[in-house]
Amino acid sequence: MSSHVDAPVYLVTAAGRGIGAACARLLAATGARLVLLSPSGAAEALARELGVVGITGSMSMVDDLRRMVASALDNFGRIDGAVINTGILPSSLRADGSSRSAGPAYDPDDQTDLVDIDDVEWLAGYDMMFLSVVRLVRELIPVYRRQGKGVVVAISTFSAPEPRLAYPVSSCVRAGLGALIKLLADRHAREGFRFNCVQPGFLDNWELPHDVIKAIPMARAGRTDEVAETVKFLLSNASGYITGQSILVDGGINRSS
Repeated sequence: MSSHVDAPVYLVTAAGRGIGAACARLLAATGARLVLLSPSGAAEALARELGVVGITGSMSMVDDLRRMVASALDNFGRIDGAVINTGILPSSLRADGSSRSAGPAYDPDDQTDLVDIDDVEWLAGYDMMFLSVVRLVRELIPVYRRQGKGVVVAISTFSAPEPRLAYPVSSCVRAGLGALIKLLADRHAREGFRFNCVQPGFLDNWELPHDVIKAIPMARAGRTDEVAETVKFLLSNASGYITGQSILVDGGINRSS
């Protein structure tokens, strides 16, 4: 575990695999001191590999988030930033566990029927992708106020600004997440806190069909480490005048500017 007292301290949630794990690996490589969280135990395994702190817990459980914050403060005395990443809803997966894919924002062949999505699924998405951020930010704001500084980077999706029928719950809920991040940035900018979103596109942690790759101007899937590089930048002082933004890392597939 890094013991350099000047090294920044970051929380990373859903850190056992995918984007969260890529962020943890990159930040650890820079010498940052980390506390990782995931519900599966994978974050603890990665933490052992990286020499950082790992916790098994759920973002739906306030007590688990409080344990994460307390662990950072007990071990390191401060928290400089948090990468708030969440999992993927079962409705975004096919029956075989692979990701549902969609190229252009509007796909006339997509037969997703929004009225068939029940309240349970909408509420599960709201809890996972929106309230999880609210819960952790509630715990962070008092810490940031004592410190006089702090950063949050929330992982969103490229379908927030351009919703896709393939991901209806994620598209809608994470559009709300972008609004929340902007409001938090507005409210706390004068206190020295920054809040931003990263909106990843199609990444190489899922197998993508040819028609999806063809729809991406860069003609390839993004890499999770490329998303992590953007997160690292937003956590750093190099982005000190950036707040309230939602930044696409999508290879140009979204058409909005």
